[in-house]
Amino acid sequence: MKKTILRQYARLIAAKGGHVQKGQEVMIYASVEQAEFARMVAEECYRCGASRVIVEFEYQALDKLDIQKRTLASLSKMEEWEKARLQHRVDALPVMIYLESDDPDGMKGVDQKKLARASQARYQIIKPYRDQMENKYQWCIAAAPGAAWAKKVFPDLKKNAAVEKLWQNILFTSRVEEGGDAVAAWEAHNKDLADRCAYLNGLDLQTLEYKAANGTDFRVGLLKGTRFLGGSERALGSNIEYNPNIPSEEVFISPEKGVAEGVVYASKPLSYRGELIENFSVRFENGRAVEVHAEKGEELLKQMIAMDEGAACLGECALVPYESPVNLSGLLFYNTLFDENAACHLALGMGFTNTLVDYDQYTTEECYKKGINDSMIHVDFMIGTRDLSITGVTRDGRRVAIFRDGTWAF
Repeated sequence: MKKTILRQYARLIAAKGGHVQKGQEVMIYASVEQAEFARMVAEECYRCGASRVIVEFEYQALDKLDIQKRTLASLSKMEEWEKARLQHRVDALPVMIYLESDDPDGMKGVDQKKLARASQARYQIIKPYRDQMENKYQWCIAAAPGAAWAKKVFPDLKKNAAVEKLWQNILFTSRVEEGGDAVAAWEAHNKDLADRCAYLNGLDLQTLEYKAANGTDFRVGLLKGTRFLGGSERALGSNIEYNPNIPSEEVFISPEKGVAEGVVYASKPLSYRGELIENFSVRFENGRAVEVHAEKGEELLKQMIAMDEGAACLGECALVPYESPVNLSGLLFYNTLFDENAACHLALGMGFTNTLVDYDQYTTEECYKKGINDSMIHVDFMIGTRDLSITGVTRDGRRVAIFRDGTWAF
């Protein structure tokens, strides 16, 4: 892949994704495979004026070894230096940049129950720090192709060819092209998403109803005083605009906890904790997932919705047109960052407090009491199909077409 286009992508991540400001600290999380690209992103962060860039390299195979060899007590414990690091993030509010590269099957064979219990224990310590940072910092999730991931997407290609092909598709779906201006392209894209949000927010919707030929027949309630968001967001306090996901095609809202009925069928596999869940359905009653089925990974899916009290409730409803660049690529990426932007999706677990109007006037706990779901997980799964229809019901009883034949009806 040409360095010129990778440089443009790195610039997009730093300048538009994280929107690094002069004097800000930046933390980059990347696979050891991506050392060179991580360096390029770090350079672009410094070009934006970052005071310090810290890169933490990760290696999925070592993470797997840890889970296999360490005791549950060891995995569950958080050392004092780890707590001090979390406190530093609360104090400094660094820009957080995550470069995804992992093998979708990279954790296959680990004891998922052990991992879940360790995660639950650590989350009790992490949550107070997380809540203090909620909405106050810039962050961006982007991707760079790991070799195993590339081979999963392109199994018939040799490793180097697969990596090159995945790079091409990552850049295409991220609106980065040779000789183009990716930052300007994202400014135009953000405006389009903002215009769609403005229309939806003007409807004062109370319910969304989903139907598709695969059996999806589902309705979900929306809180009064919530709003649709899409594209760029703004950090609370600093008001700095940033793009948390590259790519991103969604317009989303956090629904009302406890108001969801019916069944939804996944339209794409879900990669969760390094394993795939395939051909699955989720049935809701009184706002909770009460029954799940999957041809592959059903036990993992059941573990997921049992992680805590809020894991079986919805935290997000996202609208994505079927003709999005990700879907037009014709690929199944086996990575939620991309696959969720190919189709409408729902998310089990944590909701977004910033979807509440005037959320800055409330504490995080008050946002949850108003009906935004709280959980240690936030897992998106795709339900969009070519024939999906979504109808909105307004608070005064009008029925408005939102999606028809898998795409915008307005």
